[in-house]
Amino acid sequence: MHQPSKDPRLISFKTLVQSIGWMSVLLPAAMLVGNYLFGHCYTIQDSVSDYYYTVTGDLLVGTLCAVALFLISYKGYPGDRLDGFLSTSAGILALGVAFFPTNETSADSCAIVHLPLNELRNNLHNVFSAALFLILAAISLFQFTKSRGVVITRQKKQRNRVYRICGVLMLVCIVLLALYTNLRDTMPWLKVYKPVFWLESGALLAFGISWLVKGGLFLKDK
Repeated sequence: MHQPSKDPRLISFKTLVQSIGWMSVLLPAAMLVGNYLFGHCYTIQDSVSDYYYTVTGDLLVGTLCAVALFLISYKGYPGDRLDGFLSTSAGILALGVAFFPTNETSADSCAIVHLPLNELRNNLHNVFSAALFLILAAISLFQFTKSRGVVITRQKKQRNRVYRICGVLMLVCIVLLALYTNLRDTMPWLKVYKPVFWLESGALLAFGISWLVKGGLFLKDK
């Protein structure tokens, strides 16, 4: 029987998932390189979120919104409502991170825009960010590792190992971020090393790798 050709206007499942992964992996580097090339800013900001105020602020918001829309569009396996619920929730939280920016606190900021300090907005940003990574960690640890009743291949076992490592790394980054936030006043010497930026970048990298593997870029079944 003749099989209808795929509609070229439709985004494939793998393309959607890989797009989420690539944007997450490349976001911190895009902030650094973009500021270096177009803003002549040679200093790493205190956090990825602080780039909202720099020349790459629009890119940060645009990338977060794109990731959010892709997450909302991702429904996972047919019949698994939890898959769709978690990814949609993560997408909504990503929009919250984008539209409720952190307070501008970087001492060596390359800011080109400014907002008045707002404790509520800053707290919402932090809550949305933490909840987002918690859900993404749960997706990697519990959803991506499901076998759906099929034969578990050697590649599937390897993928599951990657998913679990990425999920645990996201959780570790979240815990360390929380600890640093509560203890940074007692350890001012750490600020120069930009721990928040690197921990956020680590969480984004783990998130991205997990979704790139899920999208079939690595460790595909033979």
